[in-house]
Amino acid sequence: MALPVREQMKYWGAATAVFFVLLWFLGNVILPFVLGGAIAYFLDPVADRLQRMGLSRAASVVLITLIAILIFVMVALLVVPTLVNQAVALFEIAPQLARDLQGFLNTHFPSVFEPDSALHKTLLSLGETIRERGGQLLETALSSAASMVNILILLVIVPVVAVYLLYDWDNMVGEIDHLLPRDHAPVIRRIAQQIDNTLASFIRGMGTVCLILGVYYAVTLMLVGLQFGLVVGALAGLITFIPYVGAVVGGALAVGLALFQFWGDWLSVGLVAAIFVSGQVIEGNFLTPKLVGSSVGLHPVWLIFALSAFGTLFGFVGMLVAVPVAAALGVIARFVLEQYRESRLYRGLESLDKK
Repeated sequence: MALPVREQMKYWGAATAVFFVLLWFLGNVILPFVLGGAIAYFLDPVADRLQRMGLSRAASVVLITLIAILIFVMVALLVVPTLVNQAVALFEIAPQLARDLQGFLNTHFPSVFEPDSALHKTLLSLGETIRERGGQLLETALSSAASMVNILILLVIVPVVAVYLLYDWDNMVGEIDHLLPRDHAPVIRRIAQQIDNTLASFIRGMGTVCLILGVYYAVTLMLVGLQFGLVVGALAGLITFIPYVGAVVGGALAVGLALFQFWGDWLSVGLVAAIFVSGQVIEGNFLTPKLVGSSVGLHPVWLIFALSAFGTLFGFVGMLVAVPVAAALGVIARFVLEQYRESRLYRGLESLDKK
């Protein structure tokens, strides 16, 4: 005999509460496992395809690992040094950019920056803050990123966790399936399949979109001659998964830098702006429809809210799990609405008349 609905709600509610409590207290501890699990989830279809081609699971994982190591070494040798150098140079030139901005505004809009105006004092204060704190902020960030714990997480723990999870992924899914409540197993499997389809469409598709746009922005900005094109392109591509934010932030930063570098050469400034406009056209009309699809069900407003809420509550780990949790909640919400539309609460006397 199945448990009453009220008792089931207690158990599921307690499980949900335990999940969020663990996320709250173990945020930094579970970070490498969340990253490793995300990598394993991302690569599991590749391993499955290699198995269908005749390789064993172990051979598939070894082949994927070797390819990943090769790509990592190539990126580390070819891209990372340039990226770091441009990022450092951007921090170093930031005070000069602030002074140039002040001079430009004073020349073209003198009435706005009267010596006693609040806006003029604010701009001066901002320039001093950048000059005094910019180097310190960069030094702190670099020392934090280069700490032993973070190096172990990035170079040892995350890859090891990803390899083990990728190797045992199908077995883990099978064990979880055996533990499902028998009365609800079909429904849970259906919901889990819908969540998996949503995550696969969004994470794998959007990850590919971010990579393509990041490479496109970086290469084209460097071809135009923008000094920090690689940094701006990488940043814009990285945050493209947040609707409109990647284009707005990357475009504003690139155009702002182009104005300082190419002032008077309006063709170059226009080319920089056109790069981001064309990037949005390519993303909206080709990349996102083809790689992500229209059946994901993650509304941009819902996604932004989830990222903001989970990031505020649980920090960086919260932002990592925001998208899968948002996808799961979206699927569950659609399932609840479907059940509601079939219930007597919604249909009323109509359901009795049809019996």
